[in-house]
Amino acid sequence: MSGIYCQDLVFEPASAENGSPSLAEVISALSFALDLTEGAVPGHALRSCLLGMRLGLEIGLSDVELADLYHALLLKDVGCSSNAARMCQIIGGGDDRAVKAGVKLEDWTRPYQPRLSALRLLWSNVLPDANPARRAARIVQIGLAQHRNNEEMIQLRCDRGASIVRKIGMSEQTALAVRSLDEHWDGSGYPQRLRGTAISPLARVMAAAQHLDVFASERGPEQAMLVLRERDGRWFDPEVVKAAESLRRRGALWPQCLPQEAQTAAEAEQCARSAVIDLSPGEARRISAAHIDSICEAFAEVVDAKSSYTFRHSVGVTDVASLIANAIGFNPERKRLVYRAALLHDLGKLSVSNRILDKPGKLDDAEWFVMREHPRLTRVILGHVEQFRELAYIAGAHHEKLDGTGYPDRLSAEDLSLEARLIGVADVYGALTEDRPYRRGLSAHEALKIMERDVPAKLDRNCFEALASLVQGDAENEPLVKSESMAQTRQMDAAPVAVLAEARLPAQVA
Repeated sequence: MSGIYCQDLVFEPASAENGSPSLAEVISALSFALDLTEGAVPGHALRSCLLGMRLGLEIGLSDVELADLYHALLLKDVGCSSNAARMCQIIGGGDDRAVKAGVKLEDWTRPYQPRLSALRLLWSNVLPDANPARRAARIVQIGLAQHRNNEEMIQLRCDRGASIVRKIGMSEQTALAVRSLDEHWDGSGYPQRLRGTAISPLARVMAAAQHLDVFASERGPEQAMLVLRERDGRWFDPEVVKAAESLRRRGALWPQCLPQEAQTAAEAEQCARSAVIDLSPGEARRISAAHIDSICEAFAEVVDAKSSYTFRHSVGVTDVASLIANAIGFNPERKRLVYRAALLHDLGKLSVSNRILDKPGKLDDAEWFVMREHPRLTRVILGHVEQFRELAYIAGAHHEKLDGTGYPDRLSAEDLSLEARLIGVADVYGALTEDRPYRRGLSAHEALKIMERDVPAKLDRNCFEALASLVQGDAENEPLVKSESMAQTRQMDAAPVAVLAEARLPAQVA
């Protein structure tokens, strides 16, 4: 049954013959997940990369600087999930993604000169369930505390982003550029209020490229250039603004970055991605399996950072899934596939507002619709990489059930591989044993009792029994594999059976 599911699609196992993807192919695909976090128009990171690389060439960056800039542009938003919960808290439970997207169109350095569009944005999202008086009072409070809030939010994002970039193995200059993305030429930015040439030259290019795409996508290229000129010497390096003007006059700024007539959104995104991959400084260099694992681990951190209630969910599901795969007797190749799929199974959840993720009560129909779409988005994002096709379907099937009652596609037993069933079991176990806004996490044995009711109708019996045997194991066995030892897990060696009995797995980090 392994490898056969979703309308009888058969996937060839990963091997030397079909090769590994390039770094550019992997990161450009995963950049779509980062766009989700910020509520950006899909393809934002790709278009920013094209614009930024053109600007970098125009101002004469070296080949080494261009290589660092390339990766920084694609990964510039990798730390954004870390402040999502805080944003939701500041606005009183509104849509953090909508506010993040809207703020990029406003001049937040001038809180005492608010534009009508900024007030409308806040009114639509601040304390959505409160009366007008309370909502107005909160908006005033946000205005008075704006600089402090900005500093806190950007510090969270920049520090986490730079840390993840380093973990992926990028250069220190790439990490510094990501950390300095929101610095302004006149010193009004964050997190360090750097001024002028003290700001990383890569970050100066990135700031302009990000601005150009955000405004062009929402208000058109002419407005993008108009605001760029208005902020020349204030937000943006005058040399970079001059480069943008020169490129625009020659018709060399916007190719593959603006929608064309008779072109669908998907076609436009694919066109931009192809252009980005063609610009890759590493050409078609394939990356190692260990490097792919590191990238998967890093993006699992991005997902888990979005909510304190799921702070360790992806890592915890991966721990459990890896133990089950070992107990069942998977070979190293299939263990690695399970490992990666478990790490990335909730990638699509970056599209879900924390208003929904952290809601203490029952979700309404509209909220459930958004939530049920996240596995499909996981599959679509991972499916951008040809070598990840099987990984994409396994990760995207973690909420499917054997009797066809799952989501998003209502797949049934004959459509679900053993790997997909295994991750489904690990995900249910993780969800039950973790704290949630509406309840405390259950003990391992309580979770098993609940899960047993769905075996074998909804959950795979072999996977469940393997999990149950682990939970009921000898308390003197080796301790549970922790998230901190992911490098050991990545080796895919036959690890000792870990004890799960009575301990919450994964343990919730507050």
